Amino acid sequence: MAHRLRPEGPGFLATAPVRLVFAEEVAAPPERVFHALAEDVAGWAAWFPAVTSARPVDGGAGRDVRLRGGTRFRETVLVARGPEVYAYRVDVTNVPGTRALVEEWRLAPAGTGTRVRWTFAVDGTAALRGALRLARPGMGRSFRGAVTRLDRRIAARA
Repeated sequence: MAHRLRPEGPGFLATAPVRLVFAEEVAAPPERVFHALAEDVAGWAAWFPAVTSARPVDGGAGRDVRLRGGTRFRETVLVARGPEVYAYRVDVTNVPGTRALVEEWRLAPAGTGTRVRWTFAVDGTAALRGALRLARPGMGRSFRGAVTRLDRRIAARA
């Protein structure tokens, strides 16, 4: 059953009860990484294995994302400032216990490549917060693998 979440803004990234932050460096330049994140929304399913489908909605102001296992997100893009920041909040999800969720992808030059930092900021029930803290190592592995696949995808398209 889908439910509407609290509409948080970018400031929630600093105040959320649960903040999971992961970072990795890739060879691709920030402009190419930003394009893959913010402009090639449908391409997410090709490099992030947890994503089964992603599509822009509302003329690119939002996204509809489906994950393995049946999780669904309807999102609003909060910041799309290329090539530095791409952030969105989840407005509607079927994840029980979720009250608010904002994600941010921050890109910074690292030599000739990019340092990619993903922040996953959540408020929810005590059970959800505990489960997310326990899931941290797996989410980190998923992030690192996804960013590595993204880097390979960008290189193959060059």
